Amino acid sequence: MPSLRIADVVEILIIAFLIYQLLEWSKNTRLMTLLKGLVIIALFVLVAVVFNMTTIMWIANHVLSIVVVAIVVVLQPELRKALEELGRRRMFGKISIFEGAGIGGRFSDKTLRELVKASTHLAKKRTGALIVLERDHPLDEYLRTGIDLDAIISSQLLINIFEHNTPLHDGAVLVRGDRIMSATCYLPLSENMDLGKELGTRHRAGVGISEITDCAVIIVSEETGKISLAYQGDLERNLDSTRLEERLVILQDKPDVEESGKIGKGFFKWKKAG
Repeated sequence: MPSLRIADVVEILIIAFLIYQLLEWSKNTRLMTLLKGLVIIALFVLVAVVFNMTTIMWIANHVLSIVVVAIVVVLQPELRKALEELGRRRMFGKISIFEGAGIGGRFSDKTLRELVKASTHLAKKRTGALIVLERDHPLDEYLRTGIDLDAIISSQLLINIFEHNTPLHDGAVLVRGDRIMSATCYLPLSENMDLGKELGTRHRAGVGISEITDCAVIIVSEETGKISLAYQGDLERNLDSTRLEERLVILQDKPDVEESGKIGKGFFKWKKAG
């Protein structure tokens, strides 16, 4: 029996953990379907090896390198999303270099009330709106697509921005802390096929930016006058002012709220609760 060092045990545990994470991640991506196809091909190659089918073995040897490159190309969106998800996880605690300290981040109670007031008013008037609330992940690349404002948040300003036939109504407003940083910003659209067909570009843009960053997005539908909230790629719809305020209180990340364990993946469990 070879000697087993502590480092070997740690290495085995790390590899097992990585394999488990890979399989867990692949369940909701095209990788699992691709792996099933590769298993079938591997079985054909195994049969060829057993029965010494030289032609099939020659083809397999020469195509292997091409297959590896093809897998990377096909799974490029999934691989990018996985790396972004890995980067968003707080493995290094609240070290400023990793958490974006100085970005401003959370918002005050006054800002919360102004956001709820503006969203409710816009919903009653059936005026479409898209409000992005920046968290730990900086949104500078999307800020640059809009028009700089750097103004203190107020419900009147938000209502005026999204008013029809105004220069700033088209696109998203990006909020950092207690300030509106930019308006008419362009956001990436979600490619999630599970989203309802009745949802338009505004909702897909809100979900899209929440999939690749940790921001939260308030969406007001122009067609229905309903308020929705996108977070971590999920969309909670038909919020009234009270329920919207409850969600925003969680997103403030106050210490007493954070410790309650309601932030993160459990955020949208409220949908099932009512």
